[in-house]
Amino acid sequence: MQTLFWSIRSLLFVLWLSATVVPWAVLSLVASVFIRGTPLYWLTTYWLRFAIWGARVICGVRWRLIGLDNLAVADRAGPMIVLPKHQSTWETFAFPQLMPHPLCYVFKRELLMIPFFGWAMSRLDMVHIDRSRRAEAWNRVAEQGRRFMAQGNWVIMFPEGTRAPRGGQGVYKAGGSRLAVDTGATVLPIAVTSARCWPRKSFVLRPGVIDVSIGKPIPSTGREPDELMREVESWIEGEMRRLDPEAYAPGARPGA
Repeated sequence: MQTLFWSIRSLLFVLWLSATVVPWAVLSLVASVFIRGTPLYWLTTYWLRFAIWGARVICGVRWRLIGLDNLAVADRAGPMIVLPKHQSTWETFAFPQLMPHPLCYVFKRELLMIPFFGWAMSRLDMVHIDRSRRAEAWNRVAEQGRRFMAQGNWVIMFPEGTRAPRGGQGVYKAGGSRLAVDTGATVLPIAVTSARCWPRKSFVLRPGVIDVSIGKPIPSTGREPDELMREVESWIEGEMRRLDPEAYAPGARPGA
């Protein structure tokens, strides 16, 4: 019965997303003829606020932010590369309203084909890559990442590449730390327990609280990319086990 109730609420949430994304995407596309850069970013990402608001009101998904002092330090630290845990769609929607700077996501270009949502995203300062062309993809990340950070934006990359199940851990790739070392940027690790409420590959949302924990900014000067990423991985995965111990308990099944 509880699962049925969650499913009905989740269906209402999907209808909410569908009903709001089309007019907001059209507004963003029209606005992009006249404005670009940061003003267009904030206009477009207001729809993400609607999405997160809908998840809270319709499905009971709330969140709390831990490490505000670390975020304040990051705000003053200059060029920044955000490296979060990736469990759900929720954090991709929520981070633009949680971070103090415009975010430049690094993502696969296929997302641009999503009607309305992808079309609006194509007008923003983002880094979309072809994963089948690894060398070309890296050159694009390095070139555009450096340029966008020089404009005051933060680059955001998910080190695991794809969403990990609750209690699971993907392979942390060193692309984000490599970009940090190459550009002298600082990295900001973030742990997020979003799979508690919005599991990957599912649109059935469960009520609860998502913890977003901001780690201490880590300078990249004098570091090696692999060694820097190991530090990021160690902090994130340790913090995940502190925030969501039942998901990592002995015998727990990832994704449950």
